[in-house]
Amino acid sequence: MEFTTENPRQLAFLALQEIDRHQTYTDVALDRILRKNSLETRDRSLVSQLVYGVIRTERSLDTLIDLLGKKKASQQPPKLRRIFHLGLYQLRYLTHVPSSAAVNTTVELSKVNGLSRLKGVVNGLLRNYIRQTANGDLLALPPELSTEGNTIIGKQDLSPEDINKMGVYYSFPNWIVKNWLQQLSVQETNKLLAWFNRPGKIELRVNILQTSVAEVKTALEDIGVQVSLIASLPQALRIESGAGDIRKLPGYDAGWWIVQDSSAQLVTHLLAPQPGETIIDACAAPGGKTTHIAELMGDRGEIWACDRSTKRLQKVAQNANRLKLNSINALAEDSRNLERFVNKCDRVLLDAPCSGLGTLHKRPDIRWRQTPEKVKELTILQKELLEQAATWVKPQGILVYATCTLNLQENEKVIQSFLESHPHWKIQSPSGVFWDTFDTDAGWLKIYPHQYNMDGFFMVKLARQY
Repeated sequence: MEFTTENPRQLAFLALQEIDRHQTYTDVALDRILRKNSLETRDRSLVSQLVYGVIRTERSLDTLIDLLGKKKASQQPPKLRRIFHLGLYQLRYLTHVPSSAAVNTTVELSKVNGLSRLKGVVNGLLRNYIRQTANGDLLALPPELSTEGNTIIGKQDLSPEDINKMGVYYSFPNWIVKNWLQQLSVQETNKLLAWFNRPGKIELRVNILQTSVAEVKTALEDIGVQVSLIASLPQALRIESGAGDIRKLPGYDAGWWIVQDSSAQLVTHLLAPQPGETIIDACAAPGGKTTHIAELMGDRGEIWACDRSTKRLQKVAQNANRLKLNSINALAEDSRNLERFVNKCDRVLLDAPCSGLGTLHKRPDIRWRQTPEKVKELTILQKELLEQAATWVKPQGILVYATCTLNLQENEKVIQSFLESHPHWKIQSPSGVFWDTFDTDAGWLKIYPHQYNMDGFFMVKLARQY
C-alpha cells in the first residue's frame, strides 16, 4: 500500500508527533494538519478519529503494549509507541476497519517513518493482539465492576485495585475514576466513562437575531450535512455527520450560528438576561456565552465581557462582530481585582476556570494533564472569583456560577462555602416548563453526559436578598 503525503494514517501520526514533541493540544495539532492538507470528508473524519481516539485511550493502549510486547510501553522509542497505538486503536476500537487493513497499514507506517527494521516487531505485536483477543478482551472488567454488576457506592466501596481496573479499561487516571465513584454508582460511573470515550459531536447555537433554526437546518441539509434538533434547547442544532471544515458551512460568514455545546447554552438560559439590563460575563473568552447573552437580550443592554487575557478577548470581539452584535464591551482585567462594578449589575455570569472534566470527549488531553494538585489550586481561584463577582450584583440581582466539570470540590463545595459566609445570598431553583427535562431538586443543575447526551456541566443561580 502506497502512503502519499495526504494518507490519513500518516497525517494522524504526524499530528501525534507534534502533540508529543511540543505538548500541543490535540485540537490545535489536528487543525494545523487538516488546514495544510486538502482531504475529502471521509479522510478528514478518519484522521480525527485516529488522533482523538489514540489520545483518549492512551492508557488502555499502553497496557496492551505492556502485555503483548517484549518491552513496556514506557521503554519503547516514542515513534514506535505511537505506531503501536495507531495499529492497536484500529484493531480494538474501529470496527469498520478490517483487521488485515489495520495491520498492513500500520506496518507500512513504520516503514515510511524510518522504522523499516522494526516492521516485523510491529506486525508481530498486532497479530499477537488478534490471536490473544480471539477468545475475549484482554482488559475486560469482572462483572461486578461493569454495568452488569450490582455494586453501589456507599454499600460497597471499591478497592484501589478495582479502581485501577476501571481506569485501565476505560483509559482514565485512577483519581478521576475515584472522583466519579464518589458521586455515582459503579454502573452509572461505567456509563459516564464510556460516554467520554465516544467521539464528540459538533453542536451549533443559531443566532435568532439573524435567522431561524429551521432556516439553518435546511441550509445544512441541502449540502448533505445531517443535523438534528436538541430537545429543550430552542437555538440548538447537533451535526450528526458530513460537517467537513466548519468554517465553510452555510451561514458561518453571515453570522447565522456559532459552535457551542448544548449544556453551555443552558447556562445562559439559567441566567435569563433581559433587554436593557447591565450584565457582566466575568470570565468571558472566547465569548460563546457572552454572545448568547446579547442574543437573548435582543442586543439591547450593556454587557461587559471581562477576561485577564487581552489575546483571548480578541476572540470575543471576533465572534461578536461575526454575529453582528453591538452591545458587548470588552474589558481586559483580572475579575478578582475589578471593583468598578460594585452594586451596579443586574446579573453576573461566572463561568469559572475549572478542571474541565465534563468535556473529556472533546478535550482528551485534559484527562492526562489535570491532577488533584491542580484542582486544589483551581478551587482557590474559583472562590476568589465568586467572592468578587458577588460584589457587583445589585440587591435582588442574580449571579450564575457555572463550570464545565463534574467535581464536588469545584462545584457543590465552592457554593456551600460561599453561602455559609454570605447569608444574604440564596439558591434560586429554576422553574418553568423549560427546566422539566432536568433534575433540579437540589436547586442546581448537574449535567451528567450519559444521562443528557451533552457535555458535563454544573450551574447554579444565586439571588442576592438585600
